[in-house]
Amino acid sequence: MKIQTLAKYIDQPLLINKLNKQMPKVLVASAGLLALADAKKHGNEKHKLLKNMIIATSIVAATLFSIKKMKLIDLFPLKEIIKKQTDAVDKYINKKNIKDNSLLSILNKSKANHLSLEEIPVLFEKLKNDSDRTVLFKTLFSENKNLTSAEIFSEIKRLSVLGLVPVASGIAGGILADTATGTFSSENAANKVKEGFYQYFANIFLCNVGAGAALFGAENLARKKILKPLTPANKLFVILTGITATGIVGGSYIANFLSQKIINPLFNQKKQKRFERKPEPLDIALHSDDIATAGVLSGVKWIEPMLPVMYFLSGFRAGTGYRNNLKQ
Repeated sequence: MKIQTLAKYIDQPLLINKLNKQMPKVLVASAGLLALADAKKHGNEKHKLLKNMIIATSIVAATLFSIKKMKLIDLFPLKEIIKKQTDAVDKYINKKNIKDNSLLSILNKSKANHLSLEEIPVLFEKLKNDSDRTVLFKTLFSENKNLTSAEIFSEIKRLSVLGLVPVASGIAGGILADTATGTFSSENAANKVKEGFYQYFANIFLCNVGAGAALFGAENLARKKILKPLTPANKLFVILTGITATGIVGGSYIANFLSQKIINPLFNQKKQKRFERKPEPLDIALHSDDIATAGVLSGVKWIEPMLPVMYFLSGFRAGTGYRNNLKQ
């Protein structure tokens, strides 16, 4: 299977819409599995499963509510997609007076259903010499967008809010869980807030800013012909560079600095001289992919419905007060 065929398959608006409808189920299932796995890992800790379920429930409920009320997932309604694709296909068929039954079958199917991996290359092959296919393909397959600076940072704002909700609700759920099980302490609460700051700054917000700034700068240099035109592979490299420099490195420093200078005094804790939270491989994996594949900056839309699932782990770690440099 060619990579281009797979890329076109997963970028069909109708398929993306279906993925979005499955997101709540995937989020709930993932949250439950993680809560159980973490409780099993801490088998001797009293009330661990109950606490984890309270945290997971808080994050899931807040995330789904916010997505619905604030429209944090940028997708078109199903009826609108079907109408747009039906109009485009009918217009193309009538204009070309197509007689090829196999081609007509694929085109008519594409009005209200996503095409299979076998049908996409057939469609491309049959229309490879047709210059009028461009408009049709832009409708049936998500089009990469060349975003302006205002659009880039508007999308970053949306993604940052989408990432903030699970972290904030994770902290709240963690404190509620400790209170409900009689294990609340200022130290535990402080760790949850500090981990929340770490997850948000290092793994979400500054990753978004770094990716957007790096890509925007590279595209400007390419337009001025200082750099060669950006290929998808080059864009991915630029995005990952921005994430690493601004998020993983800068975000880690900022989150630890805020923990030492602001959060510790608020909770009457002594200032820590050591780096309270060190970056680890999972931190890098958590949000390297989301910016590169969310489609907000690079134009690939298929992963966006799964972003809430990816952000859940950040919220859960905040809720449990995870501190990898304070392990016993």
